[in-house]
Order: sequence, then C-alpha cells, then structure tokens
Amino acid sequence: MPDKIIELDSVTLSLPSAAGPVNILRGIDLSIAKGETAGLVGPSGSGKSTLLMVLAGLERPSSGRIVCAGEDLTQYGEDRLARFRRNHIGIVFQSFHLIPTMTALENVAIPLEFAGKADAFARAEEELKLVGLGHRLTHYPGQLSGGEQQRVALARAVAGDPEILLADEPTGNLDQATGAEIIELMFDLHRRKGATLVLITHDEALAERCHSVVRLKDGLIESVEAGAAA
Repeated sequence: MPDKIIELDSVTLSLPSAAGPVNILRGIDLSIAKGETAGLVGPSGSGKSTLLMVLAGLERPSSGRIVCAGEDLTQYGEDRLARFRRNHIGIVFQSFHLIPTMTALENVAIPLEFAGKADAFARAEEELKLVGLGHRLTHYPGQLSGGEQQRVALARAVAGDPEILLADEPTGNLDQATGAEIIELMFDLHRRKGATLVLITHDEALAERCHSVVRLKDGLIESVEAGAAA
C-alpha cells in the first residue's frame, strides 16, 4: 500500500455571513497516496477550490484534521504554514498570479531565493527551458500570452521540487489547444519529479486520466472513483 501523503479527517469549514454561517466544507474525509494524481470535480460552489486552499494551508478549517507530507497543518500558525508551503507545496492558479514588474526568470527565481537556494536563477532558467520558455526569460508577464504566463506559473510551482502540486482550473483562462498543452506539461512534470498532483477541473475526461476521481457536491465528497491511471 503506497504511503498516504494527504489525509483529511472530518474537515469542515464555515464562514460567517449576514444570514448566518455558510458551511462550505461539511465533513471531508480523503486520502491520497504519495506520487498519485487526483482529479477533483463537481459543480460550481461544491467546495473544490476551498478544499485546495485548505490543503495548501491558505485557509484554516473550522474543525477536523489535515495531515500533508507527514505534518499536521491544523497545529501550525501562519509562519509555520508559510514555511510548510515553501518546502512542500507548489500551486498553479487559474489566473497565473505572476508579479507584473518581474521578468519570467525573476518570477521563478525570487521564490527560490527566499527559500535560501544559492542557485536560484540557474534553477529558474532550467525550469523555464523545460516548459519551452528558454527564449522568453527576460520578458515581463504583460509581454507574454496567456499560455506562456501559465508556463511561467507552472515552472515557478515545480522549481522547488515540491512533494505536492496543487492546480486550480489551470486551463480555465486558456483556449482549448493551449490548455491541452499546459495539461500535458503538468502531467509530464508530475511524472518527471514524482510529485503528487491534485487537480481541480470541470473536464471529466481530464479527471479520468488521474489515479482517482474525487466528486464533490455541497461541501461533501459524493464518491471517489478509480481513474485510468489507477
């Protein structure tokens, strides 16, 4: 049995509103094995993105327990969570989240410098070459297409060799052909680096490529099914 790198036990998350608490996650139990891929699917508002934020330590659950890479995130303060993300997590967002005043190379290298990597710029250049952007190192995000920006974001996410790669609708702002290229890159990087990949998508065919398909509805997991990679 492969080691479990992600384990959620009875995780809930409620947020206050004028009409009373809004229950976004209502008791999530989920395990994902090290090195596997999981596709999270479900209608808008089902809790997919919130679940990913909880896994990354960017949202605190109201109750329950979250263990990622052997660490209990529910016991950590903000500084410890930031260090955990730096050391273990890579995140790819739908809207890229690049710093507009930094070049592609700087967007990838600066987080590595913050992590204390002496070879930050050399490593960043290598990652950008691997995603096909060796010729765009000195370009700013505003000079890049959407697909190129997402390639930079992907290079940034994997440059630190994270154990867990989280992707929230990474092709949502891209045309179909470019999106397909980004997905192939993501699965290739997963295979090459051995990272566990958790991917939010509305594309059933894409989710089916994963080891498991996790279906969410109304803040609950409806089912966990084996995908084609299982």
